[in-house]
Amino acid sequence: MRSPVTNPFQPGSDIVPDVWAGRVEQLSDWRDVVRPRRRAGLYETGRTILGEPGTGKSSLVRRIARHAIDSGDWVTPQLRMPAGADPLRIVAAALLRLADSAGLRSSARQGLLDLFTRVEQLAVSGFSVTVRQGQGPEAFTSLFELLVEIGQAAIEQDKVVLVHIDEVQNISDEAALSQLLIALGDALAHQVDVVAPGGVVIERFLPIAVYLTGLPDFEDMAGARKGATFARRFRTVTLTSIDEPDLAQALQPFVIDGWTTPAADGSTEVVHMTPHAVRALIALCCGEPFLFQLAGQRAWNASTSPVIPDDDVGSGWQGAEGEASAHVERILNRLPSREREFVEAMAALDPSERTLTTIAERMGLPSAANVGPFSQRLDTVRGIIVRGKPYSFRNRAVEAYLSTDWPHVR
Repeated sequence: MRSPVTNPFQPGSDIVPDVWAGRVEQLSDWRDVVRPRRRAGLYETGRTILGEPGTGKSSLVRRIARHAIDSGDWVTPQLRMPAGADPLRIVAAALLRLADSAGLRSSARQGLLDLFTRVEQLAVSGFSVTVRQGQGPEAFTSLFELLVEIGQAAIEQDKVVLVHIDEVQNISDEAALSQLLIALGDALAHQVDVVAPGGVVIERFLPIAVYLTGLPDFEDMAGARKGATFARRFRTVTLTSIDEPDLAQALQPFVIDGWTTPAADGSTEVVHMTPHAVRALIALCCGEPFLFQLAGQRAWNASTSPVIPDDDVGSGWQGAEGEASAHVERILNRLPSREREFVEAMAALDPSERTLTTIAERMGLPSAANVGPFSQRLDTVRGIIVRGKPYSFRNRAVEAYLSTDWPHVR
């Protein structure tokens, strides 16, 4: 009945799980705002999706990409940026593949053939070699011009182009990052002339959408160093924990109709989850998408019966406690020392006593002004706390890890 092969929960980065929870606002933003506006020739900014590890950034945009593919759009693969890699080289190779999808290779236009030659050189040699050679236009200009050609072909074929660049915080070369953001931003803001019904010539924006995903550190790299241009052309969203009602909604199919899964004989079988098990699973994951998938996976694998009780949730989680702890420790270890001291001091206080002044006193600092910048970053950039009266934790897993015996289950 239940087995690892049929398990619908899939913890891990870059995976689009079968059991999807939350992120309704971001998914609706693509379906109802970004895609229709870009397709109609209206301007819409790119999207930057940031968040701490395990918040489901890449999974979210991969789900958006799946929707785009189902709609017939042209979509790049997930362009992950390894540390030290040449970002323009990776993007150039992906754009050449999009150009093939658009049928641009069949053109005999000399200017377009020259453009292909320049971008192919960038895809092979990379940004640094192109800069040293000092011949021809800048690398970002070639990328921009190819994006324009792809965008114009998309207009003719009624497509939308989706570019997804992941792990953007790993782009350490400031010059390469600047050129990449300028090329993408210029393509988003570029207008072309098209002939409307009746022979009227109008201007429209290209049907190109760009999603950047990465850790919150990228906000400083792009926003502070690249100035207002980046902020105008990309809207930043920081993902935080998923609310309990959204998690309950994701698990509701298990309770009402059951989850249909293939059987060994080729037929289908149905797996249910008790309401008590749903509540136990939601309590354990603390709103973290990774932990939600982890808890669900272990509960599913705990036995083979057609019903998942709360005992399966508990016994499955016992084998996942180490992985759950490591997940929260990764978040804490990324924090600068003062920010980590802040959340530890905040967690040690009773929730009603979590004021900025009291937290500062617990850190051994003379006034709230000394910790104001740390609290601001933990709220607006990292999405770990909420600056209210009193302060509270937005990341419930961090709070539980620091203030209780979570993730241990007796």
